Amino acid sequence: MFSGIVEELGTVRSITPNATGACLVFDAKLVVQDAAVGDSIAVSGCCVTVVDCGHGWWAADAMEETMQRTTFGELRIGDRVNFERSVRLYDRMGGHLVQGHVDGVGRIVARTVNPDESVLMCIYMPRGIRAYVVEKGAIAVDGVSLTVVVVDNDSFSVAWSHTPSR
Repeated sequence: MFSGIVEELGTVRSITPNATGACLVFDAKLVVQDAAVGDSIAVSGCCVTVVDCGHGWWAADAMEETMQRTTFGELRIGDRVNFERSVRLYDRMGGHLVQGHVDGVGRIVARTVNPDESVLMCIYMPRGIRAYVVEKGAIAVDGVSLTVVVVDNDSFSVAWSHTPSR
C-alpha cells in the first residue's frame, strides 16, 4: 500500500525487454537508501518489486500486462518518474490509501493555472473507469494523491494549490 505522496523524482536509466516484459532500471537517491530486494516501490503510481539495487539505482521487472496497462510501455531512457516507498503501519497518512494497481491510463485534456497559482486539470478517463470515480473522492494520478472536483461521463477534474518555494 502507498499514500500517494511522492517521495522522489527519479530517472529511467535503462529498459531491457525480456520474454515476460521488461527489466527497468532507475536512478534514485532517496528510495534506495533502505531498499532491499523484495521491497515494493511505486513508480508513477504502479507498484513494482525491487529485484536488484545498488548505490543510486534500483531495478524492477515489469510483466507484459504491466507494460500495456500503464505508461511503462511508453517510457524512454532519461524520462522522469515519481517514486514512493510502501507505507509502514506506523507512518502518518498524508494522502490516501493507494494500492499501486493501475486501473487505466488517462489523458490530460485541459489544464488551467489560476491567478492564485492553483491548478485545475481535466483528465479523459478510459471506458470502465467511470463507476469508480466519484466527486470529492480520492484518486491517484501518476502516483499523486488528489481529490476529484468534478466527474463527467468520460472525464474528471482535479485541483491543487501550488506554493512556490521561498
